[in-house]
Amino acid sequence: MSNKSKQLRLKTFTVLAFVGLSVLTGCQSQIGGQTLPSPHYLTDDVQYFAPTGEMKLQREAAVMQEYKAQRDTGSN
Repeated sequence: MSNKSKQLRLKTFTVLAFVGLSVLTGCQSQIGGQTLPSPHYLTDDVQYFAPTGEMKLQREAAVMQEYKAQRDTGSN
């Protein structure tokens, strides 16, 4: 095999490898001024859960309990 054919084969392989890797790896893109995530973000595991209370409507529950307590003491 000649030196030229080896160089051509190496260049072709390098270009194909680069194109293949760039197609297979997800990357962010900017469309219309928005930075959009890669299409693989839906398959990622969630790493962080924000701490929340046990009841999401805690203030409403407190108002209802207060109303019930006032109603119960007012009817006696």
